[in-house]
Amino acid sequence: MKASVIHEYGGPEVLKYEEYTDPILQAGEVLVRVAAAGVNPIDTLIRSGQAQARDPVQFPGVLGWDVSGTVEKLGAAVEGLSIGDQVLAWADHTYAELCAVKAELLARVPQGVSLVDAAALPLVTMTGSQLILVGVDVKPGQTVLVSGAVGSVGRSAVFAAKDRGAVVVAAVLKRQLDSAKNLGADRVVALDDPAGMAELQPVDVVANTLRGKAAEDLMGKVKQGGIFASVTGAPANAASYSGVRTVAFRSKQDTRNLEYTVEAVRAGRLTIPIRSKLPLRSAADAHAAVAKGGAGKILLLP
Repeated sequence: MKASVIHEYGGPEVLKYEEYTDPILQAGEVLVRVAAAGVNPIDTLIRSGQAQARDPVQFPGVLGWDVSGTVEKLGAAVEGLSIGDQVLAWADHTYAELCAVKAELLARVPQGVSLVDAAALPLVTMTGSQLILVGVDVKPGQTVLVSGAVGSVGRSAVFAAKDRGAVVVAAVLKRQLDSAKNLGADRVVALDDPAGMAELQPVDVVANTLRGKAAEDLMGKVKQGGIFASVTGAPANAASYSGVRTVAFRSKQDTRNLEYTVEAVRAGRLTIPIRSKLPLRSAADAHAAVAKGGAGKILLLP
């Protein structure tokens, strides 16, 4: 099969489109013919070696966690799936034409959701929704500020918080205010508007997706006894806020959670924008684009 392969850590140029060994199915696994693979910021950190302490690569290696595609072969002891089923998952080694996935991690792509576009959903929707549902366990009536709310993880957090009955404040940049109007939040504030932020009363929860100074500034917007939950780790100044519980949250693979967010997408309650769709051979270009920032997911199509 063809895959985007890395033989060493480095910049986007280390991604090479080449022949790679087909996956060998283990018991309980399914062979998926990949329709699309999503590109995530974590992929660029793994590729560069910045994440090797937590997510090392065995060279030569294939990156990628998001996948959608069609079941091509069933491994031993797989039940409940059939050849031809359209599925999606947070898996491993998805920048390829074929991908071996544990059957228990697969969710079906429902009618009304594009098979290709479904590859944009797994990691970001599970991360954002789990930040709210697991990392914080938000209660109805609580006020939740979601930072970076127009990002894919932020959008998912806004949806999950509203679904729990919270009052949601979407925190974005001034240039993103128009984009934030359709998120379903109760209020939108600009993080780079000092006057607007000064007027914002302390909240029960900050669900944070940002890094650096922006995250540090938001520590001061949490009520005493409140929670600052973050998918980017604890801010550098967290120790200065002894009255705030800080949660450095990391999402995990959870098929029921994925089914929950995919159903929200099917029902039009959650939208994950797609910035571009590139051929798998252009994975290096996709990584360069992710590094530059910007809204919307990038998908790789074999």
